[in-house]
Amino acid sequence: MTARTPRLIATDLDGTIVRSDGTVSARTVAALARVERAGAILVMVTGRPPRWMHEIATAVDHHGVAICANGAVLYDLHTEAVLRARLIEPDVIATTVERLRAVDEELRFAVEYPDGFVFEARYNLGRWDAAALGGRPVDGEELTSRGGTKLLAFHPSADPDTLAEKAAKAVGDLVTVTHSSGRGLLEMSAHGVTKASALAEFCADHGISAADVVAFGDMPNDLPMLTWAGTSYGVANAHPDVLACVTHTTHRNDDDGVARVLERLFP
Repeated sequence: MTARTPRLIATDLDGTIVRSDGTVSARTVAALARVERAGAILVMVTGRPPRWMHEIATAVDHHGVAICANGAVLYDLHTEAVLRARLIEPDVIATTVERLRAVDEELRFAVEYPDGFVFEARYNLGRWDAAALGGRPVDGEELTSRGGTKLLAFHPSADPDTLAEKAAKAVGDLVTVTHSSGRGLLEMSAHGVTKASALAEFCADHGISAADVVAFGDMPNDLPMLTWAGTSYGVANAHPDVLACVTHTTHRNDDDGVARVLERLFP
């Protein structure tokens, strides 16, 4: 437990405060509201793109700010507007895709933008990745014709940890490679862009040091943020690498683990 009241709370969403059924509990919403009422800053730090954030903004009554796309986008939850974006340049996307196709021809690609996304026909669309939310299929060079906030590479059967390790060796000099799910889905941002880099920049703008930050997470894409923050918590359902690096653990996402800590920090 931190010895002083934190100035900023940074929390991941899916698997951390979002429950397995896709909801945020009333207890967690109430705990998050305590943060801003106490005068601290609440930052949602997520791999989600902005187009996935409306329901979260609504669920938390538009409290706080969000860092989306693993650090590539700063997003205002109060107004639901993109404030800043860090893009992967088109030529870097093209070279990254070319190298990864050489690693495994089963990989299929998609590119996230601040205002939508495009995907190859073979890409496996999840429940959020629907044309109604701004996505459209593309062929050939169009996939790499525009800079994006995140490059996605999906493999239908690969182990995510093994796939991420191979990809980092192949393209780690071009982009930052991570993953945040139990399936073979790689998430790549511009080189050096992580949840930690974006959070550190935000904190510097507000005169906040890492020592005054408490962070929560559950997956490998949270590791940079969790190691940067002065105090870090992994939920009990977290990836083993997360549980090995955090300073504390708390209950599972389905058991309001983050809320339990916030209730103690902001009584």
